[in-house]
Amino acid sequence: MARTYSRREFYDLVWSKPITHIAKDFALSDVAIHKICRKHEIPTPPPGYWAKRNAGKAAVQTKLPKASRTTSDNVTIAAPELRGETAAVAAARETARVRASDEPVGAVSHPIIERTLAGLRAASPSYRGLVSVEGPDVIDCEIAPASIDRLGEILKRIMAAVEQQDFHLEVGERRARFHGDGETIGLSVTETFKREKHKWTAEEEAAEAAWRRKTERRRGNPWDWERVPYPTVPEWDYICTGQLGIEMEGTYVASGQEPRKTFRDGKVQKLENLASDIAVALAVLAVVKREARERRAEEELARRAAQRERERPFREEFIAQRRRACLDGLLEDMARLERLRSLEQSLSRMEAKPEHGRVSTFVPWLRAELLRREAMLSLDGMEARFQAERIFGEEDDHGFQSSTWRSQWSVSDVG
Repeated sequence: MARTYSRREFYDLVWSKPITHIAKDFALSDVAIHKICRKHEIPTPPPGYWAKRNAGKAAVQTKLPKASRTTSDNVTIAAPELRGETAAVAAARETARVRASDEPVGAVSHPIIERTLAGLRAASPSYRGLVSVEGPDVIDCEIAPASIDRLGEILKRIMAAVEQQDFHLEVGERRARFHGDGETIGLSVTETFKREKHKWTAEEEAAEAAWRRKTERRRGNPWDWERVPYPTVPEWDYICTGQLGIEMEGTYVASGQEPRKTFRDGKVQKLENLASDIAVALAVLAVVKREARERRAEEELARRAAQRERERPFREEFIAQRRRACLDGLLEDMARLERLRSLEQSLSRMEAKPEHGRVSTFVPWLRAELLRREAMLSLDGMEARFQAERIFGEEDDHGFQSSTWRSQWSVSDVG
């Protein structure tokens, strides 16, 4: 849970021992402690101060100046997260904790928060005694009606804290979400409940006794077919505890590196006092989410590269077969062209007679067809043919079907 000091208390702490020791106590860097002090206009010991003190020499302590109007009177240190984190996540957490050192400005309302509370007040309780709202323009909630007013105060305090982290609340696709640092994080609120075996009330016992009397009377009258319904009595009682929990949208990360995303009421801590910690966790989750997305993109690129390498011999064989088929087609066209030339030359030596009218029509057509096929087998013609067939260029593998089963075959299996 976050710790709050007055400016005077934090000033006394800073001048009580070296900042490196204070930073270790708070799980922060000494740079972060200096940033917090500058932010709150708290002077820090100059270089060599503690060396003079330890040597018994006189060392001047700078007095605490009067704070300006824009400086907060309190210094808040959000709780640390003692688990393995990447350098980027650790840096983001430290930056967020420095931002959270200012005391949040009370509570900040928002149209989405007001819409959420109004929806809860208008909802009908479920069999568990909870009311709920969900949708793109509200925060997902399932709580007891008695907790609605308290929830409003909690959400407004969180709103004030997340604004310090440059996050804002917006309408989402499925539910309202916080947006900042290029990422969006959803949030939901639930209340715990207990389930106990139902204990019959005096009214329920009286109803059950009345049912038995009516049943006995009906047995004595064979003409009475009226069905006597058994009184409805629940098997379980659901008791709302008033303990609320907040869960933020997370993302999969390596084991042991997943940041905290759940906050609940405890015996001592209450969500009202965890606004700064929740805001810091929100900022960290945004960085984790971005890292996870970038990692997945890199893994996908690596997977595709590995698959291309596995398929390389099959792709090369596919290209070779296409080129051979194209070559065979050219050779067949060349052979037909030579036969056409031979036919045209033979016909040109013959003398056509009037009765050869159809032959006279065929000969000019044959010569035109010969010119067309010669053009197709020229350099320009072959270039156009290769472009149409997407071969002998960057699209040599056009039509190649990628398949994961190929990874089970070795290069030596290629025929």
